[in-house]
Amino acid sequence: MKRGYRNLFIFEIIIFFALIVNSFIFSVLNNTIMIIFLFAVLAIMKIFFGLERDRHRYTKDIILEEIIFLIIFFLIYYLSGILLGFAKVDNYYTIESMIKIILPIIIIILLKEYLRYEMLQKSEGNKTLIILTTILFVFLDISSAIYINLTSGIYEKFIFLAITILPTITINILCSYLSMKTGYKPSMVYRLVTGLYMYLLPFIPNPNQYIYSIVWLFVPLLLMNRIDKFYQKYQDEDITKRDYKKNFKTLIIPSLVTIMLIYITCGYFKYFALAIASGSMSPEIKKGDIVIIEKQKDYEDIEVGKVIAYKYENVIVVHRLERKIKDENKVYFYTKGDANKDEDSYPVTSDMIIGVVNLRIPYIGLPTVWLNGK
Repeated sequence: MKRGYRNLFIFEIIIFFALIVNSFIFSVLNNTIMIIFLFAVLAIMKIFFGLERDRHRYTKDIILEEIIFLIIFFLIYYLSGILLGFAKVDNYYTIESMIKIILPIIIIILLKEYLRYEMLQKSEGNKTLIILTTILFVFLDISSAIYINLTSGIYEKFIFLAITILPTITINILCSYLSMKTGYKPSMVYRLVTGLYMYLLPFIPNPNQYIYSIVWLFVPLLLMNRIDKFYQKYQDEDITKRDYKKNFKTLIIPSLVTIMLIYITCGYFKYFALAIASGSMSPEIKKGDIVIIEKQKDYEDIEVGKVIAYKYENVIVVHRLERKIKDENKVYFYTKGDANKDEDSYPVTSDMIIGVVNLRIPYIGLPTVWLNGK
């Protein structure tokens, strides 16, 4: 091993050892200390190794490829929310949350990816150093949680492996690949988008832990494959401005579809989609159909015969309105499933009603039935 490689190897081993000591003894690497730690490592790196400039040729084009891929991914991911449900996210749009949570995450991502780039550039293609650098950044990502999880029970260890460690490995493989091939900017873009969406959007898909793990295990590998094909295609030719504009135009339709999909599936706005998990409304609305529900301001004016959605004992029910009874300025709604012989045994009040069914899309919700074993 060359002297420069050996020095970098020793430098990374020292960092790795410091992280291990912190994880198992001190456990003090919070966001603020992480930022100070990364700044210190970069400063030492500059003094002893120098810093490289990013002169990669296809950076803008790779970022565009990334954005296209991520828009398509989030379109599919949010579509899965129809089947798997959504979770409402806490409000992070306060000044305090921005300063204490979001801003430190941004700074840490930028510092990590720039440090990764510098280390990989200094490795000059040495496989041992590339692998060591990737492992180092995996440990950097999980160091704050590793002690708690590894000292817990067997089930907790398994969940930590599946939900945290395995996706973190593929994410860091992708980022190391991007840093070597395209510079630090594309890896920063990927980490910022995938690391911040859960704080910046008011709702996110809510898959179970195993589906979540599988999704974030394979998404980085799929993107890496896409970038690799890009380089195979343009290895011996220039990308013209026309190609760039053409690729940029391909963002428009997926972006609009994604926005519309988020709008209609989350239940946060006037219209939203719901998968039907029973056959109580057959034959008009079958098990596995998707219905589009419209929220209304005044539910007391809903006409008898309309199909409504309401929440009863934390379950959303979609049944037809059979009759209304007004008693002392309060309206009680009585509903019935088309396939049921009798009315529902309970009255529905205005505060229970979610909306009126306006449209049915057949069969799209069938995976909900399969995933929930219904």
